[in-house]
Amino acid sequence: MIRAGDSVVNPVTGERLVFHRTSRDTGGEYCLFETFVEPGGFVAQAHVHPFQTETFRAVEGTLSLKAGRTKSELAPGQSARIEPGTPHKFWNATDDTIRFVCEVRPALQFESLIETMFALAADGKTNRKGMPNPLRLAVIANHHFDEVRLPALPHWLQKAGLAMGAPVGRLLGYTPAYAPAMGEVALAA
Repeated sequence: MIRAGDSVVNPVTGERLVFHRTSRDTGGEYCLFETFVEPGGFVAQAHVHPFQTETFRAVEGTLSLKAGRTKSELAPGQSARIEPGTPHKFWNATDDTIRFVCEVRPALQFESLIETMFALAADGKTNRKGMPNPLRLAVIANHHFDEVRLPALPHWLQKAGLAMGAPVGRLLGYTPAYAPAMGEVALAA
């Protein structure tokens, strides 16, 4: 479980998140964290939060962001608010590490999703884009359907696919949460 002060690292996507306020701290209202993205780093997949607002505030460097059909670059001090249902992704197109503060409201199970995806990447269980195999992903995505969805496919079609793939993934031993091998913790205080 992520706590304030914890950081998680995704070595595949080049992201490091440092949590300042967690769902536990805010009664589930929101989580607040700093994100550091290495040069060439990116969020694993364009995605939609169906019930959450995500706000980005650039602190250092230039954050490249696509929300809907609009591409923008956020300089330090600039913000962007992504409303629920808006497809979005971000990346670092610069030669320096960038830093931004992100708030996800309400928190729902966002922290659990991040903890799982980053731990999988740290253990070498994702592809070069930071995504696990399709059956493991089906189990995770089915569990986190309120937090994240794909932007291109209708939600009912995604849910139908997950309803078929997730049981097969569970039969193979995949679970919605991933703990690193030998009980190692993927968090660094």
